[in-house]
Amino acid sequence: MLPASEVVYRQFSGTGISGSAVFLKHIVLWLAMVGGMITSREGRHLSLTVGIQSLPPGIAGVIKKLTVFLSTAVSIALAWSSLALVLVGFDPAGRVGIIPIQLVALILPAGYLVIALRFAFPAPQEPAGGLRVLLPAILGIIAGSFFAYPSLLNVLYSITFNLPFFLDSILNFWYLAAAVYALPMILALIAAAVFGAPIFIVLGGIAYFLFSQAGGALEVVPNEAYTMMTGNTIPAIPLFTFAGFILSESRAGKRLVRLFKALFGWMPGGLVIMAVLVSAFFTTFTGASGVTILALGGLLSFVLIHSGHYSRRFSNGLLTASGSIGLLFPPSLPIILYGVVARVSIKDMFLGGIVPGLVMVLTLSLVGVVVSVKTKVKRTPFHPVRAYKAIRGAFWEILLPIIIILGFFRGFTTLVETGAIAVVYILIVEMFIHRDLNVRGVSNAALKALPIIGGVLVILALARGLSYFIVDAEVPVQLTEWVSAHIQSKYVFLILLNIGLLITGCFMDIFSAIMVVAPLVIPLGDLFGIHPVHLGIIFLVNLELGYITPPVGLDLFLASYRFGQPLATIYRNVVPFFLFLLVAVILITYVPWFSTGLLGLFGG
Repeated sequence: MLPASEVVYRQFSGTGISGSAVFLKHIVLWLAMVGGMITSREGRHLSLTVGIQSLPPGIAGVIKKLTVFLSTAVSIALAWSSLALVLVGFDPAGRVGIIPIQLVALILPAGYLVIALRFAFPAPQEPAGGLRVLLPAILGIIAGSFFAYPSLLNVLYSITFNLPFFLDSILNFWYLAAAVYALPMILALIAAAVFGAPIFIVLGGIAYFLFSQAGGALEVVPNEAYTMMTGNTIPAIPLFTFAGFILSESRAGKRLVRLFKALFGWMPGGLVIMAVLVSAFFTTFTGASGVTILALGGLLSFVLIHSGHYSRRFSNGLLTASGSIGLLFPPSLPIILYGVVARVSIKDMFLGGIVPGLVMVLTLSLVGVVVSVKTKVKRTPFHPVRAYKAIRGAFWEILLPIIIILGFFRGFTTLVETGAIAVVYILIVEMFIHRDLNVRGVSNAALKALPIIGGVLVILALARGLSYFIVDAEVPVQLTEWVSAHIQSKYVFLILLNIGLLITGCFMDIFSAIMVVAPLVIPLGDLFGIHPVHLGIIFLVNLELGYITPPVGLDLFLASYRFGQPLATIYRNVVPFFLFLLVAVILITYVPWFSTGLLGLFGG
């Protein structure tokens, strides 16, 4: 309500609400940490979860204990360093309104502590096994405290200066030990990532041990997390995510299916076009979180299969491939984040993504048209009355992207205000116009959105620390020098970039990939004279395809869960669509006009 109210207030006063930006940033900080705690409670942090199911029970048990140890240790270390940051790094006189900023920032150590305890002592799912079961957690708490020993000392020094002299001697031992254990711990985290360790633990732990090995201040990791979560545009991420979940909890999906079916059902492959467009609409608002597959997969699969024209294999493959198809359209969350990280105008990034996004949509739609023509699928005659009723039924939903585009691109609202207006608008539509949702329905949407929001923001926060270390260690500079010396062809570079980003898209979620990998790629784009917007679109479209790249693309696991089919079956279903989209990605990569054409007309 705060940014939405500011839009109205500004029309009368000419200025914004005093102090609202600071309040909003710290509300998001609390939202992120509370969401992270809830995500830990529900065991829903993003991870690869590959391979452990197929291992013998004894080996799987050992890996699970190792994961508990690492997750607990890293979270405890982050809790100590966050507490030291709050006590030492914040001005005690600082305020967020009338609240001391140290009190507000205490959510950081409190959040990491609760997350650590959730990893250490999850809700019991099996009979208690005594000390043997608790041992990995206990060792994790002890090890995490040792890993954070310099921060622990800072906490003690902030309370009293009268500390025993031997504590400093232990600190000297710690620096020697950190130089030894850092690398093995990093390798253990990478191995644990393959078997289901949460991505934020892997990224945060690697950053933490890199700073430990280098003798740097461990408080840098939580400080970068704080900086990331209190960024000016970050509130747009939870706002647009919440808007997407409100849509998914209402009957908007059914209305949009009816609308696109009425408008395109008369065309060859009309039902396929309908499914792709509905998926693109939802993904635009929910981001690459897999919500589209989970929320609409069942409905769209039913429509396609029970039409009698499309096989289960074709339908599920198409819907899996469509799970992230709207990623390049405004108000795409990955585009917002990439613009922030790369310091490229978000408006220009939105403009740059429209044509490539249409290319991806048209690619999947054309596959449907070709298959429908070859199999002689019967078309539904166009009925003007039915189309009119469908348009009237979904009128308020299809107005939403128009309102967003006009408000943001015409400069009436900032990005965050646009997200707030989107939430308020869709609440009014679904609660009072269509009456699909009551207060309990909105609460359910919020509770479903919060773990996703918290999970994503916690990843972004800790990926920022790793990104900081990479930049501080001048890795991008060294990589640019190596590429300059060994690769002269722009097109060879683009081929290698495509391959590298596809692999990255398999193993990393798009948000952490933007934070960690984008700082490495951006200077290379400058080296070969690639337009910043074009480079950003290449980056995002490859990661989008990575979501359905076998064997570990994230959407493949979600599709297996949603459609109740083994992963091997999902692989077979999705491969034909993957190959067609790969052609589209190559086309977008090597034809810059797709990304920059609209900039000449409307952008910078």
